[in-house]
Amino acid sequence: MKDINNVKVEVAGPRHLKYVDIINDHIDMASKQRGTGIARRTYEYLASKMEEGKAIIALDGEEFAGFCYIETWGTAQYVANSGLIVNPEYRGIGLAKEIKKMAFQLSRTRFPNAKIFGLTTGLAVMKINHQLGYRPVTYSELTDDDSFWKGCQGCVNYDILQRTNRSKCLCTGMLYDPVWELEKNGNSSEIKKRSLLDYMKKLHPKYALELLKKFRENKEKNGQ
Repeated sequence: MKDINNVKVEVAGPRHLKYVDIINDHIDMASKQRGTGIARRTYEYLASKMEEGKAIIALDGEEFAGFCYIETWGTAQYVANSGLIVNPEYRGIGLAKEIKKMAFQLSRTRFPNAKIFGLTTGLAVMKINHQLGYRPVTYSELTDDDSFWKGCQGCVNYDILQRTNRSKCLCTGMLYDPVWELEKNGNSSEIKKRSLLDYMKKLHPKYALELLKKFRENKEKNGQ
């Protein structure tokens, strides 16, 4: 069995582009073995994640061990941790958990106010997500960004998603909302501010600006 202490988990960069095809091959193998799962991505797509610093890669020296990437949806209101894959030779040593933890930390650092979500069929991933603070949710609580759901087209179960009008499939939707941490810590003022911002995002820009102006005026009036 491989030793996780020999594996380096880090944010991927341009120097890791040589692993893109290897990553996609592992995605294909995993999908065929499970009969479901993430769809193969284009070379350009995965390469862009590395170049933008939005991917996590695990290497044992020069040998590929695992990968995951993050993507924003709905004007960065949502962040998805997707494409988690672990080389079969490195399974069972806790590597998936380390990759997910770093992807979660990267998401929280770059997009601190975003809700983080993912779709998975794997029990192990569900357990890891739960430990990180995710909760199982219905698809209606995930992003409604069409671009995200188009990414499911390469999955063998895409027809189920279509037939149910994107309300359900074989994957379980899991979500982390930073507001939950505020609620747990009793930070009511920050929760109210976040709620107001969420409401404003749904308004026409004209009305959102007017509401923001009134909010600032009241804040100044009260000396806050």
